[in-house]
Parts: sequence; C-alpha cells; structure tokens
Amino acid sequence: MELIIRNALLRGNMETVDIGVAEGVIKIIAPSINARGETDIDAEGRLVTPTFIDPHIHLDKILISEVVRDNVSGTLTEAIEIIWEKKKNYTEEDIMERAGRVIKWAVKNGTTKMRTHVDVDTIGGLLPTEAMLRVKEKYSDIMDLQIVAFPQEGIIQDPGSKELMEEAMRMGADIVGGMPYNEMIYDDSKKHIDFCFELAKKFDADIDMHVDETDDDTARTLQYYATKTIKERYEGRVTAGHTCALAAYNDYYAIKVIGLVKRARMNMITNPATNLMLQGRLDKQPIRRGITRVKELLAAGVNVAYGQDCIKDTFYPTLGQADMLEVGQLLAHAAQMSTPAEIEEVFNMPTIDSARMMRLTDYGLEVGKSADFNVIDAPDVQEALRTRADRLYVIRKGRVIARTKTQSEIFREETVRA
Repeated sequence: MELIIRNALLRGNMETVDIGVAEGVIKIIAPSINARGETDIDAEGRLVTPTFIDPHIHLDKILISEVVRDNVSGTLTEAIEIIWEKKKNYTEEDIMERAGRVIKWAVKNGTTKMRTHVDVDTIGGLLPTEAMLRVKEKYSDIMDLQIVAFPQEGIIQDPGSKELMEEAMRMGADIVGGMPYNEMIYDDSKKHIDFCFELAKKFDADIDMHVDETDDDTARTLQYYATKTIKERYEGRVTAGHTCALAAYNDYYAIKVIGLVKRARMNMITNPATNLMLQGRLDKQPIRRGITRVKELLAAGVNVAYGQDCIKDTFYPTLGQADMLEVGQLLAHAAQMSTPAEIEEVFNMPTIDSARMMRLTDYGLEVGKSADFNVIDAPDVQEALRTRADRLYVIRKGRVIARTKTQSEIFREETVRA
C-alpha cells in the first residue's frame, strides 16, 4: 500500500477503520489492515471525510480589494462598477497570482475541488478565461477545477458577448454560466436564458447561472430558468446560484417556484458570506438575512450546496479564508440550522451535495474511488464545524498534499499557600 490511514472514524460509524490506498485509489476499508504503507498515518480516532468541494467561487476577481478603491455603498451595483475599472487593466499574470494564492489557502483547508465562474464580456474579453485555463493546468496536481464561462455584464445588453461565450467554451471552459437578472427588461432576461441553453446543448455542457441575486420580490428569472430546464429536458444538469429574491417572494409564489425547481432537478447554491454582506442594504429594520430559502428547499428534496463565492474583492472586501467550515458556520447561523440533523446536512453541502451538483462520479470514501480525503482534528461533524478543526492531513489521489496542526498553550502563575 502506498498509504494507510489507521484508526480513522468515518461519519456515522462507532468503530474506527483502516483505509488502504494504492495507485491513488482506495483499495480497502477494514477494521484492521495487516500491512505497512509507504506512508502510514494514525488518525487516532479522528474524523476522516471525503475532500471538501467549493462549487461556487470567482478566482479571477479574488483579492482585488487589495488594489482597487473601496466599495463605499457596500452594494452589488457599486461592486460591479469598481470591477469594470479593474477588468480593463487585467493581466494574465495578475489573475494567476491572485488565484494561485487562494487555491493554496483552499488546499490547506481541505478543499481540492472547485468550480470557478470566470467573467466573459466585452470589457475583459477572453483574457480571464485564458488565465484561468493556465491556472487549471498549473495547479492540477493539487486542485481539480471546473471553469464556468460567466457573462456578468449580461448578454443582450453587452453586444459581442455571445460570440465571446462561444469562444470561451471552444477554448476549454467546462460549464455555461449566466446572469439573466442583469438585463434591462424581463424579455431580455428570457433571451439570455434561451441563449445559454442553446450554447450548452451545442457543447453538451451543464449550466450554472447566477439567478435573481437581488432583494427585489418582482424578480422572475428563477421561474423561467426552471421551466426552460423542464421544457428542454435538461433536468439534473442545471444549477442556480444565490436566488436571494426567492426569500423575498410571498409564500404562495415561493411554493410554486420551489415546486418547479424540484421538478427540474435543479441544484441550488447559497453563498451566505457574500449575500449576508450585500443584501438588505436598502432595508431599514428589520433587515433581511439575504440568503435563499435553504430549509424550505431542503424540505422539498432539492439538492442544496454552498460556496465561498468571494474573498477580498469588491463584493466581500475584507473577509474570507477559502475555508468551507467557516462558510458552513455562517450558513448554520443565517439559515438557523442548529439541530444535530441540520448540522449533519450543513456538512453534507461541501461534500456529497456538491459532488452531486458537479456530477462527480469518482468521489467518496468507498473502495474503488479516488483517494481524496481529509483527516480532521475532531471526533465528529459537530465538533469539526464548531471549532473549525485543523485539517491535519489533506490527501489527494493517495498523496499527502497539506498538513496543519495548531499548537496552543496557556501559561499561568500558580500561587501555592502554605
């Protein structure tokens, strides 16, 4: 065996097991393995889980708050305006350096799979796509990256973006993205969605759109997106990110839309860090939480995941660590998920739920699957989330690619009385 993890505690198990790996694949999971591994690690009863997945991040924009003016209003609109200024002066080297830094942070925190949205528009052209394809190749030894061609500036209101989107897919982007609410009128939002389906079918690609990232209770692109999915028979291949307006709808309309989302087998991604920061900026009191209807979607049987989305950019200018346990803590608070069963579901989201969304077939702690997993310094999921426990060992294809062990001590001056 190339690697043996001994005394590993898997989720839902009371007894520890040994995990044996050869040729980057899990070969055996048993109470005990009577062999020695080239690398032999004693987990000492700690939790071992499949690798974390971040299904929604923007690596081309990451860390740009270090070099651009402040988002004074804190709104989505101003954040996009500031990015316009930066995109005009992008270089491949700049994008690669910033993205590379965050990929390394993510790996240290146990994330070895990501889906990144990359801007495709007439401001930055295809330079961000070119840079991200180079990033994907450069860091392929430690990170599996899916690239979404993302028309943040709209499609109908940004003439030329259709051709750029198609070229981005030819270049090697994996997923067709969209942002239909960012059009001038609803008819154009529908045309935006229609084009994305045409492009996805042309390349046999999945679709992952930013949908109704607004507090506006009149936003309607999620309903059209779900309906289009059903009519085009694209069930199970579409994802909607953010969907903040769903929380603003009246309950009757929300129930109808959630029903369509379920029927479309649509994946939903909530991004609690960014949307807690951006949404509700025009509210007085009470100020809305900004995230989508997570609990109601889960109750309806919809697959829900969460993403980091942003780190130190104009949308989320000072915070973020590329740590899925940190994002999970934020979601647990914002969505009021506090019971043991709900905490287990929060932990599912950056693991098995994200794997389902990204249609990963070689994922999980099972014999025959790729050996991509974390040894976490906690006895169970609740403690892992509560303490954001160290990822003691991060393992990808049977190879240890990162280690973290925090050392903490208290020094007290004791007084001994006679």
